[in-house]
Amino acid sequence: MQSRDSVVNWRAFAPVFVLAGILFAAGVVAWLLDWRLGVDSAVYRSGAITLWAGEPLYDGTTLNSEPWWALLPFTYPPTAALLFTPLAPLPVQVAWGVLGAVSVLSLAFVMWATLRALPRRPSWLVSPGTLVVLTLILEPVWRTLFLGQINLILMALVVADVLVLSRATGRARRFGGVLIGVAGAVKIIPMVFVGQLLVTRRWADAARAIATFLGLQVLMYLLIPHDVTRYWGEAARDAGRTGPIYWAGNQSVNALFARLTDLSTVAWPLAIAACAVIAVPAALLVRRLYFRGDAVPAMLVTAFFGLMISPVSWSHHWVWAVPLIVFLLCRLPEHPTWRELAAPVSVAVVYVSCVLLWMRNGRGTELRWHAGEFVLGSAYLLVPVVLGTIAAVRVLRQRRPGEKVPT
Repeated sequence: MQSRDSVVNWRAFAPVFVLAGILFAAGVVAWLLDWRLGVDSAVYRSGAITLWAGEPLYDGTTLNSEPWWALLPFTYPPTAALLFTPLAPLPVQVAWGVLGAVSVLSLAFVMWATLRALPRRPSWLVSPGTLVVLTLILEPVWRTLFLGQINLILMALVVADVLVLSRATGRARRFGGVLIGVAGAVKIIPMVFVGQLLVTRRWADAARAIATFLGLQVLMYLLIPHDVTRYWGEAARDAGRTGPIYWAGNQSVNALFARLTDLSTVAWPLAIAACAVIAVPAALLVRRLYFRGDAVPAMLVTAFFGLMISPVSWSHHWVWAVPLIVFLLCRLPEHPTWRELAAPVSVAVVYVSCVLLWMRNGRGTELRWHAGEFVLGSAYLLVPVVLGTIAAVRVLRQRRPGEKVPT
């Protein structure tokens, strides 16, 4: 077994820097050849341009500065438009390349922080940089990069807060919770980690996360009061701006009940009730894992709980599959049996298989799925349900150790 210190060598991440360079170069080439590349990054860029042009972000279904091949509504909080400002002066395709390069570097950071937080890893496990490159076969990862999504960057912010700042000393420790607040200001669901901070008694960090989030909203209200009022009063609750909830690509409890009930009015209340039921054991499991020193699985429980309860969790949002697979691999012994390999291999197969892309979908066909299709069409959801149940049972069976906050 290798110790956690063996992953600090940044030369092991050389393939990542090469990959980042390739993505940036691809963006430049796409710009020179006028390829249509980066639908979501085009929307991010247009949001920043719209903000500084003094135009409304949410009054229409598209933004004036969007290219003709990326005419989508801006669905993010107003703060996101401000944070996307560095993309504004760049050509659309170059903005995609920059975001892609930063995303793979963020993924490398997540890999490093996760491996560092785990007590050991098998000696047969490939280098961290190679692991990052291999994750490109996971549908959430390659789709995030292809679309120009920001999911990997947001995951890195949360991981930095949960796994790095929580263990920091001195001045750095005073910033605990801030990065969660920033991530939540771009996409609201990372604020679920405030719940983890509360159940693990990180009171000051929870307060800083909330203060950062609210402070950014106040800042944006001072800059663009109309847009802030419009977003929180209407746009944030307008499901039509994100696309049909029932689409197969939406892997959330909300979408599951929408499909099961044929868009019945009881779907939303049922989804809320189910999420409330899940929340209790999830919180207890996070608390138990954290206080026995298992920071990584505690983080993963929170992350996947957030994906499940979010009204919309598109398949590319599930990039948390990366640290999950790494965690499962690092639990393996030096000479694992096929039975021991079952968990990491099964999880990898789900997220590599692109099963959601093969399902009957579009034009309401998801509402007519048969039982088998409902199971396959909920594959991403089933992973945390199954693994969470197994983890909870194992924790309950174990003799309760003395609680200890990891340092």
